[in-house]
Amino acid sequence: MHMRILDTAESLLRRHGLDKLNVVDVARAMNMSHGNVYRHFSSKAALRAAVIHRWLHRVSSQTNAIAIQDQPADERLVEWLKTLAVIKQRKVVEDAELLSAAAKIVQETPEVLDNHAMQLTTQLEYILAAGLADKTLPGVKDPQATVLAILNATTRYHHPDMVVHGGPPAVQMEGLNGVISLIMRGLKG
Repeated sequence: MHMRILDTAESLLRRHGLDKLNVVDVARAMNMSHGNVYRHFSSKAALRAAVIHRWLHRVSSQTNAIAIQDQPADERLVEWLKTLAVIKQRKVVEDAELLSAAAKIVQETPEVLDNHAMQLTTQLEYILAAGLADKTLPGVKDPQATVLAILNATTRYHHPDMVVHGGPPAVQMEGLNGVISLIMRGLKG
């Protein structure tokens, strides 16, 4: 039931926007009482946060699949960075309504974004530690500081506000490839 409620809420959010998403409309769309929805989500804010948390979790699940692959860490790092950029470009183009809602919801519930950022950071730390172990990234001296530097260097290619104004996807990917080349030269020692 929990997932059906989230599916319905996400669908309504895409169709009608954040201002029209409330517990009563979700219940009505599911032909149930709003009390049933409240059994799963304590408030409209909790429902909205859950929708965006799940939406962001889909991103981190895709990048995590790359982080845990059984291939050299340097290759995983490049694939991870490119995949994150492509996912965010797609979200900007194909899921603008949810992206707009997410921007508002993370202001109200910053822990949703904090959780997402922590998942991505943990994945990068894992890749960098693997790169030290398999010797494909010997330039990593401090994994946590390196993760921060990588994310700062690539933000313009994965932060939705910057992606939306970054030009055509092909141009953005060309720029990202240049930044990745610099990063990899530094990390390869």
